[in-house]
Amino acid sequence: MNFNFLSPVSDVVLAHNELLSLQALGRKIRIHSAQKGIPDLEGVNIAILGVLENRNDINYIGEEFQLNEIRKTFYGLFPGSWHTTIADLGDINKGESVEDTYFALKTTIAILIKKNIIPIIIGGTQDLTYPNYRAYDTIMPMVNIVNVDSKFDLGDSAKPIKNDSFVGKIILDQPYNLFNYATIGYQTYFNSQEEKDLMDSLYFESYRLGSVSKDITLVEPVMRDANIVSIDLNAVKGSEVSLNQKFSPNGLDGKEICAIARYAGISNKVSSFGIYEYKPSKDDDITCMLISQMLWYFIEGVNFRVKDDDFLGDSSYQKFITLVEDQELVFYKSNKTGRWWIEIPFLTEINNKLKRHTLLPCMHQDYLDACNNKVPDRWYKAFQKNCI
Repeated sequence: MNFNFLSPVSDVVLAHNELLSLQALGRKIRIHSAQKGIPDLEGVNIAILGVLENRNDINYIGEEFQLNEIRKTFYGLFPGSWHTTIADLGDINKGESVEDTYFALKTTIAILIKKNIIPIIIGGTQDLTYPNYRAYDTIMPMVNIVNVDSKFDLGDSAKPIKNDSFVGKIILDQPYNLFNYATIGYQTYFNSQEEKDLMDSLYFESYRLGSVSKDITLVEPVMRDANIVSIDLNAVKGSEVSLNQKFSPNGLDGKEICAIARYAGISNKVSSFGIYEYKPSKDDDITCMLISQMLWYFIEGVNFRVKDDDFLGDSSYQKFITLVEDQELVFYKSNKTGRWWIEIPFLTEINNKLKRHTLLPCMHQDYLDACNNKVPDRWYKAFQKNCI
């Protein structure tokens, strides 16, 4: 297995780890070290992967960074009642070019996903989501991405890729594998009207910061349908992070971003998870702890995954049918978890992308809205994309 791109975890971090309690996370995970090499991945469920690439930052001035303090903080946490096995594979260093780094990340993620190992990527700039997405080219035909961000990051696809414009490249570059893109926690004043119009015209989803803060459960069905989750730390309000990390006085607070990470972990479909835009500073303890807790909650979510969407027997679900504007809407409710789905019908006269009846995660409120003759917004957008 070719992991030649990876450099081991620093000896400084390993020395710190030896001083931790035997019950701490750092003493229970498999770590890539210079002395022992890459750990055995047999039975590993989650792999942590640092990427020290930031050259596509729109504000890049040549600064370097490392992830030692994040690792020290994360290793010092205590695991829950978990059944997963975790490995820390170390870091992908900057290549000769950014494209070299992209290739290394794409290759590494593809290897891990094919082994049913969930990679957790810690960056580095958020344009690393692009090679993460490209890793799925040979794995699945259609990919759903959720971006937790204050911006849509669509940008001008005619210009070189940057950390605030990577989505345009994802949309337009072949092969065309993107089915849905959703942004959680966006702030209107950071996004142009043209970007909002483009999101609407492509039937992509977007959830404003105010809506998410008012009802965090809005995030759960969106995450349940995601393959890739990418979190921009700039979505977090400035008072929650250290000096260099401050971006806006408004944003998600610590509890909200950790809840979002847990929803991502619980999702049976999420197969890669990334936290990006880390910017170290002298007062870095608070940001490192926040990232560590986000990792903790994602892993906690993975440990509580429940397979509840197969609906193989009548006893595993309840089926509800309602009529909205002459359209029959079919809902399913899992008897295991109480989670809801809505059926996206197959249209035989249209060469649609999914070629089958598709169950779209939704909320109980969507069913109640349908009962009141209101078409759920997620159903409408998914139906329109299915017809393109």
